[in-house]
Amino acid sequence: MRLSRLRQGGKEFPVLEFEGRLLDARAVATTYDPIFFATGGLDRLSAAARAGALPEIAPPTHPAWGAPLDRPGKIVCVGLNYRDHARETGAAIPSEPVIFMKDPGTIVGPFDVVLVPRASRKTDWEVELGVVIGRTARYLESPESANPCIAGYVLSHDVSEREFQLERGGEWDKGKSCETFNPLGTFIATSDEIENPQDLGLRLWVNGVLQQNGSTSDMIFNVEHLVWYLSQFMVLRPGDLINTGTPAGVALGRTEPKPYLRAGDVVRLEIDGLGSASQTFAQA
Repeated sequence: MRLSRLRQGGKEFPVLEFEGRLLDARAVATTYDPIFFATGGLDRLSAAARAGALPEIAPPTHPAWGAPLDRPGKIVCVGLNYRDHARETGAAIPSEPVIFMKDPGTIVGPFDVVLVPRASRKTDWEVELGVVIGRTARYLESPESANPCIAGYVLSHDVSEREFQLERGGEWDKGKSCETFNPLGTFIATSDEIENPQDLGLRLWVNGVLQQNGSTSDMIFNVEHLVWYLSQFMVLRPGDLINTGTPAGVALGRTEPKPYLRAGDVVRLEIDGLGSASQTFAQA
């Protein structure tokens, strides 16, 4: 199943792509939020779709898509999780996952405008595989026990302001949590839709020029390991989002002058099996 949210009349409502058809999911859910995932929403949705209880609707044009995940409890991010990205930034391969948090309020739709912060000089791009938690993960016994806790996967754009992140007090969160800095979607693919999350191509273009072209096979710590590892330090709850890191090709890793984003730039990104998105950048 593929879970999305449509905009209509200034509001958003949940829809479902099932067996090639787009279905109105409002008979089962008001939105795809932590409550939906915590209360067995995926099972109810699947049952209703298989029973033919959800009406079919016409596919919209792409600007009508909202973020598929609504108000996650938290966004947990993983830094330096691709070997090629660590090399391009001159960083050592980490012995444990590098973890930071991102404000859940940064989430916007996959085709929404992204705002370059005031006084920003180093706004950067990062295409990432997002993992949506579907079941509470607390002190998991092994990485192999992580899979039942994963609801699905989503295309995530972890926009970053590098000066705020690295030069303004050494606190990563404030370089990651600026307004609109996490476009998401267009859809959440349930875990059964993605045969192998460690064999997905990720690509990103800026103004039509390919900047990132990597694979999740290059991750230092795979998805199962990350969910298990995080569960040793925090409780992962249904509806939480994990951004699992980005491959090489970010502006930070370039020689001077680094091609950081400016108002008017257009970023397009995609992940195999998870669709594509595009955002225009504007001044805050």
